[in-house]
Amino acid sequence: MTKLLNLHRAPWFWAWIAAVAAFLATWSISVGGGGGAALAVAALTFASFSVLTGLGQMLVITMGPGNVDLSIPATMTLAGTLSLKLMDGMTGPAWLVILAGLVAALTVGGCAGVVNFALIRLLRIPPIIATLSASFLYQSLAIWSNRGLRIKPPAALADFTTGRAILGIPNLALVVLVISIGFWVALNRSAFGRRLSAIGQNPRAARLAGVPVARVSGTTYVTCAKMAGLTGFLLACFSGGAALNMGAEFLLMSIAVTVIGGSSIAGGNSNVPGIWAGALFMYLIVSMLNSYGLGAGVRLLSTGIIIIAIVAVASGRKARA
Repeated sequence: MTKLLNLHRAPWFWAWIAAVAAFLATWSISVGGGGGAALAVAALTFASFSVLTGLGQMLVITMGPGNVDLSIPATMTLAGTLSLKLMDGMTGPAWLVILAGLVAALTVGGCAGVVNFALIRLLRIPPIIATLSASFLYQSLAIWSNRGLRIKPPAALADFTTGRAILGIPNLALVVLVISIGFWVALNRSAFGRRLSAIGQNPRAARLAGVPVARVSGTTYVTCAKMAGLTGFLLACFSGGAALNMGAEFLLMSIAVTVIGGSSIAGGNSNVPGIWAGALFMYLIVSMLNSYGLGAGVRLLSTGIIIIAIVAVASGRKARA
C-alpha cells in the first residue's frame, strides 16, 4: 500500500503520465476519437526502435557527465547495410540466413563499440569527440559498401518485423520488451549494474573501492553499440532495406528518451521503464505535430525545447537538493 501511495515519486511516473496524455491528445486530434487500437499499435512499433537505442544510450549516460555515444546513427546504418548484404548472398535454410544476419549486425556493433572505447581509453579523447569522429568512419564504410543498392531482407524476417503476435501486439514490441526486462535485471540485480551506478556517482571512489572502471566502461560502450547494430538490423528489415540516412533521427531521439524517461543526466541512476515512456511520448508528440501538418523543422525544434526544459527542471531539483 505504501508503495502505491509513493508511486508518484518514481522517476518514471511523470514520463508515463505525459505519454498517456500525449496518446489521448493525439487520438482525439488525428482520428476524431476512433481507431485508438491502430494508434497504439503504431506507437508500440515505432517506439520500439527508439527504446533499443535509448537503452544503450542510457547505459553510457549513467556513467556520468561527458559520456555519450554520438556514433549510434552511423553504427545503425553500417550494421543494417552489411547484415542485409550478407543475407542476400547466402543460400540455405531461412533460419540460418536470418541468424547469420543477426550475428553480423551484433558483430558490427561490437566492433564499433571497441573502436569507440579504444579512442576514449587509449588516446584519451573525450567521448563526445571520439564517438562523433568514429561515426564519420562508420558512415563512410556504409556508403562504400552500399553503393546505392537497396537490398531487400528475407521475406520471413520482413513478415516477422511487420507482423503482430497475440492480442495484436507487434512482434517488435514483444522482442524489445524482453530485451528491456533483461536490461532491468542487469541494472538492478547484478554486479554490473551496481558497478555502473557507482562509476556514475563517483568514478574515483568507485576505483578506490575496487570497481574495474575500465572494464565496466568498455562493456558499456560495446553494449550501446551492439544495441545500435541490432536496431539497424531490425529497422532495415522492417522498412524493406537499409538506407544511408536510416539512423539520422536516432541521435537526438536516443538522448531524448533517456532524459525524458527520468534517467539522471548527472550519471549514477538509470531508468528502464522510463525509456519506454519517453519513446512513446516522443512518437506521439511527433504524430500530433504531423496531424497539424507541421514539418520536420518544427518537430526537431519541439524535441530540443522538451529536452532543454526537462534538463533545466532536473538541474533545478538537484541544486535545491
